[in-house]
Order: sequence, then structure tokens, then C-alpha cells
Amino acid sequence: MSSNVHKYGLLAIEALLTVAFVAAGSAKLLGAEMMVQTFEAVGVGQWFRYVTGIIEIGGAALLWVRGREVFGVGLLLCTMIGAVLSHLFILGPSAVPALVLGVLAAAVVFTHRDQISA
Repeated sequence: MSSNVHKYGLLAIEALLTVAFVAAGSAKLLGAEMMVQTFEAVGVGQWFRYVTGIIEIGGAALLWVRGREVFGVGLLLCTMIGAVLSHLFILGPSAVPALVLGVLAAAVVFTHRDQISA
């Protein structure tokens, strides 16, 4: 039973990450006002909003490519590290959503760590 719990728990986390990152990436690529304002506040430029959106959607897609999950979720983890730092040092008020997604992504990276050396 423990194996099934692990298998389906991992699948649920990957599905949650996929939904969250496809939604966030789509909002960035479609120019949702909140995303435009957020990247304006960060000060890097709107080009970075597009790059981030592509990384989020691409990373979510790689979660479903057998043998490449670690690379997709690794991209998502790096994105969330950047998001947490942006919230802590530039944006405020709460880095908790990015932190939660980052912890979930880190758990998936850990689970698929054997793909790194393969």
C-alpha cells in the first residue's frame, strides 16, 4: 500500500504543479494586468515576463515526459526560488504561495533525482 500512496501522491503533486504553472505561465504570456504590473515592479522588463511564462509552461509540460521530469521540475524550482527572492526583497507582501510551490517542486526533484545522473 505504501508504494501506491507514494505513486499516487507524487502524481497528485505533479498534477497540482502542472495546473498552477500552466495557469501562471498563461497569465504571463497573455499579459494579465497583475502580471504586467508585477514584472514592472521587479524592474527587469516585460521580456522577462514572457521568458518566465515560457519556462513555467515548458517546465510543467516536461513533468509529463518520462525520464525528463527532473529537468522540468528543476526549472520550476528555480523559478520559484526567484519568485520567493523577488517577494522578499522587492515586491512584498507574501512569498508563501511561491514558497509552497517551491517546496512541492523540491520534493518532486528529490523523487526523480536518479534522472540527473542518467
